[in-house]
This record gives sequence, structure tokens and C-alpha cells, in this order.
Amino acid sequence: MAGRRRGWSIGALGLGLLLPLAGCGGTETDAARTEVQHLLDRRSAALLGHDETAYDVTGVRSEYTRLRALPLASWGYRVTAVRRTSSGATADADLNYRVAGYDRAPVDARRTLTLGRTAGGTWYVTSDSPAKGAGQQLWDQGPVTAVRGAHSLVLGTGLTAAGLSGYATLADRAVPAVSRAWGTGWSRHVVVLVPRSLKDMGGLLGSPAANYRGIAAVTTGEAGGAGRAPADRVVVNPEAYAVLGDVGKQVVLTHETTHVATRAQTTAATPLWLSEGYADWIGYLGTGRTPTEAAPELTRAVQDGHAPTELPSDKDFGFTSDPAELAQAYEGGWLACRMIAAHWGAARLGAFYRAVGAHGRRAGAVEDALRKVLGTAPGAFTERWREYVRSQLG
Repeated sequence: MAGRRRGWSIGALGLGLLLPLAGCGGTETDAARTEVQHLLDRRSAALLGHDETAYDVTGVRSEYTRLRALPLASWGYRVTAVRRTSSGATADADLNYRVAGYDRAPVDARRTLTLGRTAGGTWYVTSDSPAKGAGQQLWDQGPVTAVRGAHSLVLGTGLTAAGLSGYATLADRAVPAVSRAWGTGWSRHVVVLVPRSLKDMGGLLGSPAANYRGIAAVTTGEAGGAGRAPADRVVVNPEAYAVLGDVGKQVVLTHETTHVATRAQTTAATPLWLSEGYADWIGYLGTGRTPTEAAPELTRAVQDGHAPTELPSDKDFGFTSDPAELAQAYEGGWLACRMIAAHWGAARLGAFYRAVGAHGRRAGAVEDALRKVLGTAPGAFTERWREYVRSQLG
């Protein structure tokens, strides 16, 4: 299930603004900002260099302990504001980092740091936490444990390496399965985050945990920009994931890995029935699950005489939707993609997905791709889907 999230703004108020210093072109605030930037540059260099002693000099060391298992290719802050307080200062900063071997684009996180100052005037960090309204990072929830797979990196809190290894095994199976269906023109690596609870999952996503109850995992593009695929993270709900069987767990991780692979071709033009249905289509390949087994809620609706008449809309995929209706939306999207693969072929399904995303805007995207790639029109396609749903589930 793919989350479409980007950065949150910091709602910070300027407190305790300082007057300009006489006889200079800048202000004391400007000077403090420069000094804090230098402090954070030294702190970043110490972290990347695994120099715990140098890191300790810059302030509180708890972040180092929590972060030291995270394989980093880059880590840096850009200070955007500094406000003096009675005990020191607070600073707003943009943190950008990349996980070595996995992130093509940096993860961007907005942070608020509290700072102390020695009698000699040297700044030091006393805390580093998410900015107001921003989601947590995994290390905010405790020391990070890392398990490397052949194609995956699993990062968790509250679990041992042995406890995380099962996720790596399933993710390592998911990556080649996705590549066989979608192609190899993506990173072919996946980063999986495993928080210790549903509440912690909500913290990572910056949303109420209740929104994800019963949702086994989501994929969130954490950074992005024109021409770049974002640094995706698959975020697991350990409570919902734990109740799944072996096949269900594999389907979930393959589904989420599909979102990672297709992210660069998934745009505002792509309807959720297609992006979620395609991820489920790859997820269920080779499982042997029949349509009635894979789509139980839609099966019930069809057999009760309530077969759908239209493809699922984006709003049908809302996390806060009725669980049965949400399941029917996913199942309906999956059957649409399954139908395309069965009637036009798997290669044309992938081409259709890419053509829709390349359109750039929602209006006309599906219609044009239906005509150019599948040689059909929306009305005929929808009618074929309605018949397919009834024939497969009735």
C-alpha cells in the first residue's frame, strides 16, 4: 500500500529575536546560525567517520548509540533558523541522509535541535528531534538494528537481528520476483523498516496509528524531485503482519517492493486502482491463490448480488475507509490488472502502467493508454472488467 507523502513544513514561531550588533553588517542571530551550522557539520563528519569521541564533543551522544548500526553514505544538516532561549537556543534544520547502497536520492527530514552553550561560548547539542508535524525517524524510537540481505536492508527497533532476518528473507525473494515482471530498470534493492508497535508505525508516518490498524505495511517515498525516484521505505505494521501466514507475508512484501520498483513511473496521472492493483498482481504471481481466495470481500459482494459497476476510485483506497470496502477496492484493482495480463499479456500490462504514468496529468491518462496500448476505450474496458469480476467470483 503506497503512501503519497512528502515533507511537512515546520510551524515554528520566532521567539526571542535579537537586535543587530552595532557596527557590523549582520546580526547576532546570523552569527549564531553560522556557529550552529559549523557545530552540526562537525557532528555529521564525526558520525560518518565513526568517531565517537569527536561526536561526544558536539553534545549528547544518545543519537550516536542509536545510529551506529545504520550504514550511511551521507548525512548533513542545513540550519534554517536559530532562536535564543534562556538556557541556550533552539534550531530548525533540514536533515538529508542516504543509506549506503540503497538510496539514490536523499531522505529529507525536518528536525528541531535544542542547544546549550558553555561558559566559553561554545555551542553543543542537547537534543535532536522531529520538527513539529514531521514524522519520526526510526532512531527516534530506540537503537537501530540492521540486517543485510542479498537485495534488502531491514532496519528495526526493539527486535534482535534474528528477529529481523525473516523480513530480509522475504524481501530478498520479493526483489527478483518484481524484476521478472516489471523489468530491471530500478535499484533492485529495498529498505524495510520494522518498528516495535503499531503506535510506532504511526510515529514514523506522522499520522494517527489508528489509520493503519489492519494494514500490514505501507511504502512511502520520503524524498523526491523532478527526474528522481525517491528514497522509498517499506514500513511494516508488526501487529497486523504477525497474524499473516507465510504466503500472506510474502505477498505483502512483494506488493510493497513493487511500489519501490514502479515509483519513478507512478505519477499524479496514475489512479490507485492501477498502482495498487498492479502491486497486488505481482504480489500474487506464483502463489497459486485463486480469485475467490485472493478476493474474499469482493467475492461475498458478487455472490450477494452487489457486484461493482465501476472501477474503484481513489477515495475508495482511503486508510480510514470501511475495512470491507477498502478490501474490495484492492481486490477490484487486482482483478483489473489480472484481466489485462490474461487478455492482452503481461508485457502489455507493464506498458499500460508506464503509459498512464507518462501522461503527466490525470485527465485523459487512462483513456489515452487504453487506446494506444490496449486498443480499447474506457466504456468497453469497464464492461469487460465487470464481466470478468462476475465470471471469476460468481
